[in-house]
Amino acid sequence: MDDNARMPARQPASKKPVAVASAPVEYAFAEVVRLIEQARQRAYQAVNTELVGLYWQIGEYISGKLAAAEWGEGVVDKLAAHLARTLPGQRGFTRRNLFRMRQFFETYRGDEVVTALLTQLPWTHNLLTSASWARSFRCRWAGATSPWTCCSSTAA
Repeated sequence: MDDNARMPARQPASKKPVAVASAPVEYAFAEVVRLIEQARQRAYQAVNTELVGLYWQIGEYISGKLAAAEWGEGVVDKLAAHLARTLPGQRGFTRRNLFRMRQFFETYRGDEVVTALLTQLPWTHNLLTSASWARSFRCRWAGATSPWTCCSSTAA
């Protein structure tokens, strides 16, 4: 018997549309991407919460030292220089930012509810909120009847 007679003739492979076969796979991949993005967002939130807490603690520390007259404002300059030297490459601990941390603490220290909520906001939002509050306070102190009548060049 002939070997070719026993084997059926090969049919060419049919070409099915790839999109139909890969649609469920693409959906599953999109789900994995969504999980990664959600985890990344939770990680950003956790880091932000820790940073805001750190800035609160630093502000509290500086405020306490200045209030007790243990430090003068010049010591904050020295602290900023020390941090830059001790933690090279670490950003955000300039004299200006250290005083912002102090202002942040002093602005909200008496309100536990607000303080807890502040850790949920990014640091830049806290700075904007603090600056807005301070501007509003200065305007009221100066006797302005509305924030629009307060001189914006001296605000914040």
